[in-house]
Amino acid sequence: MAAGQGAAPVPRAELKLVRLLSRCEVLAADRRGAGEWRLGKYVAALEEMLLELKKHSSKPAPEVLNEYSRKVDFLKGMLEAEKLPSSSEKALANQFLAPGRTPTTTKERIPATQTVHLQAQARYTREMRSELLDLEETNLRKRTGLLPEERQSAADLDAVLQRHHSMQEKLAEEMLHLARNLKNNTLVAQNVIKQDNQTLSHSLKLADQNFEKLKDESDRLEQHAKKSVNWLLWLVLIVVCFIFISMILFIRIFPKLR
Repeated sequence: MAAGQGAAPVPRAELKLVRLLSRCEVLAADRRGAGEWRLGKYVAALEEMLLELKKHSSKPAPEVLNEYSRKVDFLKGMLEAEKLPSSSEKALANQFLAPGRTPTTTKERIPATQTVHLQAQARYTREMRSELLDLEETNLRKRTGLLPEERQSAADLDAVLQRHHSMQEKLAEEMLHLARNLKNNTLVAQNVIKQDNQTLSHSLKLADQNFEKLKDESDRLEQHAKKSVNWLLWLVLIVVCFIFISMILFIRIFPKLR
C-alpha cells in the first residue's frame, strides 16, 4: 500500500492533502477536547504529505505549494500557542500567526484559517478578561473579612495592584501593537522582495533575448565579412591576370615595332 501511494499521480496526492487540510481546519474551528489529539496527528501527517508533494516531479505551481505551507504552518502554530501557560502569551503568539490567503475548498467564501484566527483571537481576549475578573473577585472577598485598618491597607494595596494591572494591560497593548506592526512590516517586505524577484526575472529574460539577437547579428556580420573578402580576392586575381596578360602583349608588340 505504501508503494502504491508513493507512485500515485500528483492530482490524487494533492486531493488527499486538500481533504486532510480541510478536515484540520474544521477541527481547529470546532476546538473541542475530543478532537485535540486528532488535530495534532493530522497536522503531522499534513507536513509529511506536503514534503512528499514538494519532491514530486509533477508538483503543483510554487504559489500553490506556498499557500499549502502557509496553512500547515498556521495550524502548527495554533497547536503550539494552545500549549502556552497564560492567555496573554497565547494572544501574543496568535498575533504572529499568518493564516491562508485563499479558500481551501470551493464551499468557503473566505479562507477557513482566517476564521480560525479571528475565533482564537476573540477566545484569548475573553480568557484574559475572565482572569482579570476572577482576580478582582478574589481581592474583594479578602477585603470583606478584614478590620477597618486592614481594609484601608488592603485598599491601598488594591490601588497599587490596580495600577500594576493597568501598567501590565498597557504594556500588553503596546506589545500587541508592536507585534501587529512587525507583522505588517514583514508582509510589506515580502511583497517588495517578491516584486524585486519578478523585476529581476523579467530583466534576465530580456538579457537572454538581447544576447540571442546579438549572437544572430554577429553571425550575419561574420557571413557578410566572408562574402566581402571573397569578392575582394576575386577582384585582385582578375587585376593580376589582366596585368600579366598586358605585359605579355606589350613584350610581343614592342619588338615588332623596332
